[in-house]
Amino acid sequence: MSLDRESALARLSSEPVGHLATITPYGAPHIVPITFAVEGAFLFTIVDQKPKSTTSLQRLTNIGHQPMVSILVDEYDDDWTRLWWVRIDGEASVVESGSNWSLAQRLLMSKYHQYVADPPVGPAIVVAIERVTSWEWAP
Repeated sequence: MSLDRESALARLSSEPVGHLATITPYGAPHIVPITFAVEGAFLFTIVDQKPKSTTSLQRLTNIGHQPMVSILVDEYDDDWTRLWWVRIDGEASVVESGSNWSLAQRLLMSKYHQYVADPPVGPAIVVAIERVTSWEWAP
């Protein structure tokens, strides 16, 4: 059974990890785990200082080529009556300064205590939420 939009976004927002799906310039799917925060009709994530293999991240290249993205958050439990997932689809943009970047940093610092001592400083991805799809176990 699907959740109403407000309930789905509340459930998504309460979780610590999502999975960002983008499309490479060659048409291949690319999925990475992200930290994120939602405010109004937007989802924000920001490139932080955790070790990465490169600073030229594929997700940023992908968004520059094809801005449509999906973010999936789910809950798995061996008790299948507790299963649920929420997916948002929308158009993403990459920002490196300005009010949306500052908002992304502030929201993520508010949600993740690790960012208080070491604030993220990389580019932010701002997703304009266009569609919310969800499912939960409903006997």
